[in-house]
Amino acid sequence: MNSERTPKKRVLIAEDDAVSRHVLKSFLNKWNYDVTVETDGAAALRILESDDSPRLAVLDWMMPGMEGVQICQRIRERKKGPYIYLLLLTARSEKRDLLRGLELGADDYLTKPFDSEELRARLLVGERILTLQDDLIAAREELRFRATHDVLTGIANRAAVMDALRGELSRQVREQRSFGVILVDIDHFKNVNDTFGHLCGDEVLRWVTRRMKECVRPYDTLGRYGGEEFLIIAPDVDGNGALALAERIRSIVASKPVVTQGGEVSVTVSLGAALSTSTRSADPQMLLRLADQALYRAKDNGRNRCELAAAPGSTALASATAGEIPLKPGPS
Repeated sequence: MNSERTPKKRVLIAEDDAVSRHVLKSFLNKWNYDVTVETDGAAALRILESDDSPRLAVLDWMMPGMEGVQICQRIRERKKGPYIYLLLLTARSEKRDLLRGLELGADDYLTKPFDSEELRARLLVGERILTLQDDLIAAREELRFRATHDVLTGIANRAAVMDALRGELSRQVREQRSFGVILVDIDHFKNVNDTFGHLCGDEVLRWVTRRMKECVRPYDTLGRYGGEEFLIIAPDVDGNGALALAERIRSIVASKPVVTQGGEVSVTVSLGAALSTSTRSADPQMLLRLADQALYRAKDNGRNRCELAAAPGSTALASATAGEIPLKPGPS
């Protein structure tokens, strides 16, 4: 037999009448609710606006401080926070009054004197609505995550990292700061798939991603550009800073083999960096083309190395062999 108890559901009672308040609390405790009680409307609103508010509330229409319908209106005007199911308790029976309560944000109403089983049924309906809404929100967030993240590695996908690049170029125009882009390519990745299989290749991609995440700064953007290629957007760096970041990544990836189900796999990466400066910015395609040229130079010069493209508009390339860039304790 499972000894764990079902967690208590939390509900707020806002009722200034002592008898009605006592009856409500007795029933709710009997039904295994964790009850918070308030006798003043303004105090009830403060609880419902707090970060740890109950998601269910039973509100008397007439209260000192603030009426129940006013609380409903204030809660519905909020732009943030989880949905709160509001049950209005009232002695009014005129349809126009009840309609006004619903229009101002109440989810349901119960007229006094209330029937206990009807109250319980209304609260169960509220719980189902809250569960359904939470499920819908979770599904929406999952879809949003999948639309912007690579499923295999969990980092930004190509569309999201390109959005970050365009956003950084826009910020550069406003703030006149340089930033770097770094293309990272896993060396001889086809051989990994051919020798060890694609499942092993997936493990290598995830492992390299984790190593890169250890190197980038919190405000850098790391994304999967395609296949075994990754793109990093690094704000507020100069050429030396971009190369130092690239060298840290190269060094940590090459420092030890990847342990996979197919055995240990030695992995290295080649990196090409390009810079958009405060005095000479570039469009996204130009920056990517420069970084790609630097990446191919790194591969042509033996792989497992970093190269830096010259500033936009120049045909020269600056070179950096592995080990030439001084490393700092933290990200540049």
